[in-house]
Amino acid sequence: MITTDFLIVGGGIAGLRAAIALAPSGRVLVLTKAAATESNTGYAQGGIAAAIGPGDSPALHAADTIRAGDGLCDETAVSVLVEDGPRDVRELVDWGVGFDRDRDGRPALALEAVHSVRRVLHAGDATGREIGRALWARTVGLHSVETINHALVTEIIVEGGVARGVRYFDSEGVEQEARASATLLATGGAGQVFRETTNPGVATGDGVALAYHAGARVADLEFVQFHPTALNVPGAPRFLMSEAIRGEGARLVNSAGEAFMPRYHADGDLAPRDVVARGIAREAERTGGPVFLRLTHLDPSRIRERFPTIADMCRQVGLDLATDPIPVGPAAHYLMGGIDTDEWGRTSIAGLYAAGEAACTGVHGANRLASNSLLEGLVFGARAAIAMLQPPSAAVKKPDRVEAGGSGLEAHVPGPQPSVSSLDITVVRDLMWQSAGLFRTREGLTAAARTLDAAYAALGDLLRQTRPTGADWWRRFNLLTVARLIARAALRREESRGGHFREDFPARDDLHWKVHLVDRRDFYGQ
Repeated sequence: MITTDFLIVGGGIAGLRAAIALAPSGRVLVLTKAAATESNTGYAQGGIAAAIGPGDSPALHAADTIRAGDGLCDETAVSVLVEDGPRDVRELVDWGVGFDRDRDGRPALALEAVHSVRRVLHAGDATGREIGRALWARTVGLHSVETINHALVTEIIVEGGVARGVRYFDSEGVEQEARASATLLATGGAGQVFRETTNPGVATGDGVALAYHAGARVADLEFVQFHPTALNVPGAPRFLMSEAIRGEGARLVNSAGEAFMPRYHADGDLAPRDVVARGIAREAERTGGPVFLRLTHLDPSRIRERFPTIADMCRQVGLDLATDPIPVGPAAHYLMGGIDTDEWGRTSIAGLYAAGEAACTGVHGANRLASNSLLEGLVFGARAAIAMLQPPSAAVKKPDRVEAGGSGLEAHVPGPQPSVSSLDITVVRDLMWQSAGLFRTREGLTAAARTLDAAYAALGDLLRQTRPTGADWWRRFNLLTVARLIARAALRREESRGGHFREDFPARDDLHWKVHLVDRRDFYGQ
């Protein structure tokens, strides 16, 4: 057994920022699921948003965030994000993050969808990788911080209602235990729940599943952001084509070369991500052909200089980013929901904290504003560290968090449950893409929930009875858990808002659904 002062699960921007803040106050243990640098942070291309430019302000950044969130942003959390953001981003500059500069030596600022001004700092088209590099460089010089890689966490240890650490399998498959006075889940997202995703293989929703199984509240899991422009070449990875490309003037066109987004939204190519993603899908269905990003009207040398990583990926599949039409389509990208927390990262279990994409402060509402994700990890990772230095206490449930159990909102799944002893990950991902993806219906979600419920129960029984050491079993269980929660949450919310679109309830309904829906494990009795 390992005993430490502070335990962090995850090595992305939220976890590393917390580790740096905690290092002067005690021993910090960071557990990473794969290699130290493998996280969603490294795949963030566009940049990090902060109100540091001329004509900008935290109030304007807040207004844009709230507009993108489709009426469901937690405005207290938004205020924290935009007010702390400029200071925390300037700190990154002081720590050596190499953001691109303009001719005057100031950070170059990009424009992305729904931003009313240029406010996105970037390092080429690999901003997340550059931030991760600088944070790891700072972390490795801290003698009080220890890192264990290839550690798969399987359980939060809760004793007397307080989180005391975790159990995990090490790289040799041996079960270990790490105990601490404060545990932070900074495990990133859950894009691998869906067949089509921009996320790396490690994004299986582990933190959400761990917190849920420990009895913590999880919230807003129906809200999944589908990025509109992932590379759509058969046999090639669904590589992200950054929104910053459209911010620089690229156009979305159909197979006839026609710009079509004005047909679906007044803001055209820079409409909110959920609108653009559905617009692309509908245009492909309407025309029966593919959709492309077209950059031929832009300066080729400027495009290749601004987006070197994307240009290189296109070259690997035989395309020239600057001169060829680039086939694109939507893919699961970001989970707005997660572990329900307050603005200090506290969860509903004392001693357990969450930050970054694994957490849900409500800051993104129903649809995240572009380039607010890295900022979220940075700001709330730092704030969680401050809370972890205090005596353990649970977050107070906010008035607009409505619990499923006992409220009449629980998703009931009628009919006999199918007999499923196990469910292959590929089948789960395909099921979620078809039934809980861009377009959702009661029929599709009900069928998906039935299948996932049965597989979840069967696999849960197997793990409890045999506790296998193979990491694949636990990864499958985590992914299956989050898939089930997303499907049930999507079935429960009978409206359309942001990333959640119900074809049978296509309108936004503030009268009944302007709330954050919360789940807890004991509500389903499992």
